[in-house]
Amino acid sequence: MSFEWWSALSNLFIILNVVLAFFILFFERKTASSAWAWILILFFVPVVGFVLYLLFGKPLRRDRLKRPAAYENPDFAALVDQQLDGLKSESFKTASPVAEDMKNIIQMNMIRTRAPISTATDIVIYNDGKRKFEALFEDIRKAQDHIHLQYFIVKNDDIGKRLLNLLIDKAQQGVKVLFLYDDLGSSSLPKDFFDELNKAGGRAAAFLPAMLSSINPRLNHRNHRKLMVVDGVIGYVGGFNVGDEYLGEKKEFGYWRDTHLRVEGEIVLSLQNRFFIDWNQAADKYPMKYAENYFPQLDNKEGAPMQIVASGPLETHEDIKNGFLKMIHHARKSIYLQTPYFIPDKSIMDALKTAVLGGVDVQIMIPHLGDHLFVHSATLSFVRELVKDGVKVFKYKNGFLHAKTLIIDEKAYTVGSANMDIRSFALNFELNAFVYDLDATQEMVNVYLQDKKLSVEMTEETFENQPWLEKAKQDIAKLVSPIL
Repeated sequence: MSFEWWSALSNLFIILNVVLAFFILFFERKTASSAWAWILILFFVPVVGFVLYLLFGKPLRRDRLKRPAAYENPDFAALVDQQLDGLKSESFKTASPVAEDMKNIIQMNMIRTRAPISTATDIVIYNDGKRKFEALFEDIRKAQDHIHLQYFIVKNDDIGKRLLNLLIDKAQQGVKVLFLYDDLGSSSLPKDFFDELNKAGGRAAAFLPAMLSSINPRLNHRNHRKLMVVDGVIGYVGGFNVGDEYLGEKKEFGYWRDTHLRVEGEIVLSLQNRFFIDWNQAADKYPMKYAENYFPQLDNKEGAPMQIVASGPLETHEDIKNGFLKMIHHARKSIYLQTPYFIPDKSIMDALKTAVLGGVDVQIMIPHLGDHLFVHSATLSFVRELVKDGVKVFKYKNGFLHAKTLIIDEKAYTVGSANMDIRSFALNFELNAFVYDLDATQEMVNVYLQDKKLSVEMTEETFENQPWLEKAKQDIAKLVSPIL
């Protein structure tokens, strides 16, 4: 190619970069830090930056997702309105002192995400993949009416095939099986993976599928949620995906430490409600409609108060992040945080600093080694800053820590799919359970304390003794962290 061609092509990309930078600054809904990070990339690496922006930077348009028009649960909507009226008039009461103390958090979640306060008659915490899947498989075997599953990653490996075969058996027995998976997160699946399930009467749908056969330009805005509902009475929510590594059977990761909840009681109806909405936004041919068998009436409504809170890039507020913030600001004694990726925005950083400087015991646990090296470097840069203010930071050394848990004052916690990072705050579709109960939280505290025994503390001296090259890598990673 001649010099004139190279010159013309270069000028074209410069013009495109200028136009794109203009739109980023004035038309697209981005934070200032994210906008400037993209502009720096566009001008320092113009050609590569332009392509990266098309893959990662474009906001999600509402018309890319379908309206859940086929779904309407009038009882669920009426319950939210009734509880909101009670909260605003201070006439709404719960049997839990913790929930009473945290009405402001409950009300915020209810207003923003239409998440009613419900109860779980039973909560089981799973932090081991083998135990979690044993329980999940047993609940699937006992299913009588329907099984609804939603996962970000599904692998074509031993555990993935075992799950699929079990679902095929249940579909052949007449149980209604629906499986929603993220197209990019599960991109390694063969095209015929769900064929036998479909033949048996089950249905599988991909969230934001590739426009071409194997090319998905929508690398951001993925459905990162993980949930399952069986017969409307048993639910699962948490951080485990479907793959052998989540059972600790991949050498590169070692033992996989995650957190998942199995719940029973009326809170399951909130998980069901979220699955309905997500399924109808993703599935063209098989829309779900409200039916009483999906939302059974439950006699026992006692138990631990909970909310199921969803967030995503189509919302004007970062709802799960705001839930995190509200809990951090509410803490008076302690904050225990576990996250594989710690890339917070300024509001979270300021909240944690304010808490620790005010005498709150703030502890953060991260993996010893990351599964994404650049992201792990950014994580280290942020915790290095917090350590200087008195935050205690621990590295979990017994494998890979993938748990996403926030506990305050040992009386309330949230766990789910959302990491403590900007991607989970603003880009992905996430789902978390917020639990307001002393006994249930104490179980989660005990899990955290056990993990702490398998961790080592990172002090100011730890960071001071790092090689300069490691510090430089962390600083560079922090610079572009708004778009990681």
